[in-house]
Amino acid sequence: MQITKAEIKLINALKKSHGRKKYQAFIVEGIKMVEELIRSQMNIKLIAATKEWGAANTDHTQLPIFREISDRELQKISNFSTSNQVIAVAELPKEQDFSIQKDDLVLVLDTIQDPGNLGTIIRTADWYGIQKIVCSKETADAYNSKVIQSSMGSVFRIPLFYTNLVSLLKAHQKTHHVYGSLLSGKNIYKLPLKKSSFIIIGNESKGISPEIQDLITQAIYIPKSKHSKAESLNAAIACSIILSEFSRL
Repeated sequence: MQITKAEIKLINALKKSHGRKKYQAFIVEGIKMVEELIRSQMNIKLIAATKEWGAANTDHTQLPIFREISDRELQKISNFSTSNQVIAVAELPKEQDFSIQKDDLVLVLDTIQDPGNLGTIIRTADWYGIQKIVCSKETADAYNSKVIQSSMGSVFRIPLFYTNLVSLLKAHQKTHHVYGSLLSGKNIYKLPLKKSSFIIIGNESKGISPEIQDLITQAIYIPKSKHSKAESLNAAIACSIILSEFSRL
């Protein structure tokens, strides 16, 4: 079945945040990303692909959600400079209540605004086995196409929660440590780290917000070489180094 004008209109609407909220859906582009989506637990509503993709994926062309699309039509609706054979629409995950176990290590993102950074952080968290990511409401939309691409499919696997960070941290401050990456912190390589914790990564330019800093029980710092003249680390890189240390526990 050929893709309809209404379905093309829906895909275009999902490129924007308000469209994703309105239709409770998001788009995934490209062969690799759609393969990751298909393997995930996400509910797929539509797969639109060229004849070339369909010929290599005949098990999917028989599904009621499959639509054939011309190369020209795909190029017109694609976020890529060169269209990539297939685009899919998936349902946004249902909001879940946040719960935490005694030994859970939770990544907390305080206003990460660059989609590329957010996607890389999600991918890194997936690598290190993080089971939950909590985001401030000001953090970039995890289902932005740029986030999905840079996460390389990890966003399909890790539950993300958008909430008021102050309320969440206060609710768990008696049972879990709160680590925050600050220049005034102690050398992470010399600290006895605890797994039952929240790890806070702050905004790319402003760092961790003052009201969140007040809730940190241990500020941590990644020491730089005595030869370094760099002022700071990229948020995603800092997150990778910190999670690497916690993975030793």
